[in-house]
Amino acid sequence: MTERMTGAQALVRALEHMGVDTVFGIPGGAILPAYDPLYDSTKVRHVLVRHEQGAGHAAEGYAQATGRVGVCMATSGPGATNLVTPIADAYMDSVPMVAITGQVPSGAIGTDAFQEADISGITMPITKHNFLITDPSEIARTIMEAFHIASTGRPGPVLVDISKDALQSETTFSWPPTMQLPGYRPVTKPHSKQIREAAKLIAESRRPVLYVGGGVHKAGASAELRQLAELTNIPVVTTLMARGTFPDSHPQHMGMPGMHGSVSAVGALQQSDLIIGLGVRFDDRVTGHLASFAPHAKVVHADIDPAEISKNRHADVPIVGDCKEVISDLIGVIQSSEARGDYADWWSILNGYKKTYPLGYETFADGSLAPQYVMERLSAIAGPETYYVAGVGQHQMWASQFIGYENPGTFINSGGLGTMGFAVPAAMGAKMGRPESVVWAIDGDGCFQMTNQELATCALEGVPVKIAVINNGNLGMVRQWQTLFYDQRYSNTDLQTTRRIPDFVKLAEAYGCVGLRCERPEDVDAVIKKAMEINDVPVVVDFVVHQDAMVWPMVAAGTSNDDIKIARDMAPKWENEDD
Repeated sequence: MTERMTGAQALVRALEHMGVDTVFGIPGGAILPAYDPLYDSTKVRHVLVRHEQGAGHAAEGYAQATGRVGVCMATSGPGATNLVTPIADAYMDSVPMVAITGQVPSGAIGTDAFQEADISGITMPITKHNFLITDPSEIARTIMEAFHIASTGRPGPVLVDISKDALQSETTFSWPPTMQLPGYRPVTKPHSKQIREAAKLIAESRRPVLYVGGGVHKAGASAELRQLAELTNIPVVTTLMARGTFPDSHPQHMGMPGMHGSVSAVGALQQSDLIIGLGVRFDDRVTGHLASFAPHAKVVHADIDPAEISKNRHADVPIVGDCKEVISDLIGVIQSSEARGDYADWWSILNGYKKTYPLGYETFADGSLAPQYVMERLSAIAGPETYYVAGVGQHQMWASQFIGYENPGTFINSGGLGTMGFAVPAAMGAKMGRPESVVWAIDGDGCFQMTNQELATCALEGVPVKIAVINNGNLGMVRQWQTLFYDQRYSNTDLQTTRRIPDFVKLAEAYGCVGLRCERPEDVDAVIKKAMEINDVPVVVDFVVHQDAMVWPMVAAGTSNDDIKIARDMAPKWENEDD
């Protein structure tokens, strides 16, 4: 059935057909025609955010919590450019997102018209694909293609830029349109020969490690991962983007690797003879100095994106495919083989690391609050069914270290881009995607002040997120680096000097939220429990912590993972070092 309608009506109708129930955005001149039919939609809820960056991060949080495509909308020029950061963030972390922007009329494109920006050109390096539409007849097909591209293969953001005259002009709408993507054919099924080669290396290895990244979660393969791990008895490390994909409580879990990873996880990779990389990028934050990373290990690298294979570390067995299918096929081959590795000595070493170098933290003689203790108690009280959404910095690392993750997808954070200001809007999006779940944003006082205006959106839209502000009065991670590498010269990292500006409790109340404050360890449980009892409005808890709390372990940027420190001037002793 075909109908005559405007391009704007076709856009809204296409979103409805794609099953979109929530769009985060702000109207403006070029996108305004789309907002008129959106006003009449009974299927699509538009959430009026306070900044376009908030719209993009909210779409990311929605997508990560639900596995569906997140949608954000903005007008031309500054509206569109304010989406650049969340688009880049989604690109780095493989988040399925469609960003719809208005553009000046097609006849004015290229004339430096009012509020014109070449957003297609600007975002070309940070989108999976983008479109510029000047013909209203292309709107329905392009929206279907955008959602298909965003959600298949390696997920990512897609931009759809639509000129104002295309939104205003009439067109013939029919559904479903026929997609025209002849060159887009993501490979999901791995090659059987490569699977057999990987199984052969596993059988021959004595110190193997399953190095698990966000691609395993994206593939919905946590159950298959657990089956593979238990079948082979191989230790597992989970990256920042894979926390919860393999349960923290599982005895085979060695923890998180990388710059602030556990000694057992970093040691497992460094001393392995085989790394089975599943949905990982061999990111610099995991490898440290690349030339010294896992020097004796062969590498099996499986990823749905062929561009990632051997990009940073040469793969002895490259496997292109969806991690769910890769792991399933690997299980099949291993089950049919009688060869099983004997890893008793390997487990003795790694369990020794776990026992000797557990994660710990410093307490303070003046009785001030340790942020790690806040994380421990939040984990214990809120539990593993909660979604935890972190910003970037020390609080992000403490959240990754001291909260127990048992379920896939329950830790949402900005990994690759490291975007300050991510947590509050992303938590809002996650809560809207999972209204039945408890959602805690874990933010720093620096990050919180970048996007806390979305508290107004949460209050007005009835989104009762809970926000733990880890308030150390400064840009904590930068201060830590200044302490360690810049002779304690604290240049421009002090956020509060001698006064509490702003007062986060009063700020929360001004935004229509409940504001709480906690400054003593003995009050932590009661404050968290009180926040947990409030489920009709957003809650902001100002946890005032010691300004010099540090994140340990730490591998300094650009150094070898062998140089990991568990505290200042303290390093673990690897099992193969001389006594």
